[in-house]
Amino acid sequence: MKVIAIGEIALLARSHAVKLSGDERRRLVALVGRGRGRPSKLSADEREELSRLVAKAEPRLFAGLVADKLSPIPLPRRLVRGRRPR
Repeated sequence: MKVIAIGEIALLARSHAVKLSGDERRRLVALVGRGRGRPSKLSADEREELSRLVAKAEPRLFAGLVADKLSPIPLPRRLVRGRRPR
C-alpha cells in the first residue's frame, strides 16, 4: 500500500514539475542551490524570479492533492484545491 502511495505522489510531483519548461526547471534548481535555504543570499530580483517559478508549479494544489491521496477518506474540494477564484 505504501509503495502505491509513493508512486502516486511521484506522479503528482512530475505533473507539477512539467508545468515549468526545461530552462525554468534548471533556473529553479540554480536559485534554490544558490540560496541554500536562506532568501537573504539571493538578490531581490532573484527572490522575485524564484517566487514566480515556484508559483507556476502550483505548490498549494500539489500539497492538497498529496493530502487527498494519503487521506483514507476523500477530502472536500475546497481543502484540496483552495477557494474558487472570483
